[in-house]
Amino acid sequence: MGHIIAVAGKGGVGKTTLTGLLIQYLCESGKKPVLAVDADANANLNEVLGVGIECTLGELREEIERAGVDSRYQIPAGMTKQAYLEARLADAITEEDDYDLMVMGRTQGQGCYCFVNGLVQTQIQKLQSHYPYVVVDNEAGMEHISRGLIPTMEIAILVSDCSRRGVQAAGRIAALMKELNFKPKTVGLIVNRAPEGKLDAGTMEEVEKQGLTLLGVVPQDQDVYQYDCDGKPIVRLPKDSPVRSALHDIVQKLGL
Repeated sequence: MGHIIAVAGKGGVGKTTLTGLLIQYLCESGKKPVLAVDADANANLNEVLGVGIECTLGELREEIERAGVDSRYQIPAGMTKQAYLEARLADAITEEDDYDLMVMGRTQGQGCYCFVNGLVQTQIQKLQSHYPYVVVDNEAGMEHISRGLIPTMEIAILVSDCSRRGVQAAGRIAALMKELNFKPKTVGLIVNRAPEGKLDAGTMEEVEKQGLTLLGVVPQDQDVYQYDCDGKPIVRLPKDSPVRSALHDIVQKLGL
């Protein structure tokens, strides 16, 4: 049974960047194949990893929903919508040499993401046994946690920037997991984009106030910003990148 690592935090703290580098680290350490899951409607883990995606779970949902109404979408005669969906789910997985990427994506127009969220959960449960590690990049905020999307997670990595608000958001997610009786073996905080890799005393005070275990601090790095501006995959950062070094130390601390 694959070990599930869930990454969560408020928006804009760099959790997808760290998720991509974590996936790369696991693959390079021989813990492959990894199932990478982008469980965010506003998907961009593929950009961090530098891979294209042809189909998302959200697009599949639209295809099934519109079949029989829109001439562009047809289900083979004699096949139910559910059977067709099952047959197509593999198309929402992008296969790379060391990992496979499954992307939630979004539905079109108005409406909630309940069905697509359910698909993500079902697929993780179905595929978990085929991979030594499953790494899930959650959408910003608390919705996926509150929906119980990944109750079987073993490691919950909460990501914050070096602001008190970010740490408070991480604390609320940790508290919610306890309320829902989730019991990951490890729950820890990574503080990202810290100037010179150091935390201000006020931020550290907030980490302690929230009762969070600090896994490590990742420094602010101009290269990450520049790679993003240039459209380069973050996983192509130099081997001596301070971000890579900090994440390496954190992964060692986690025992991965």
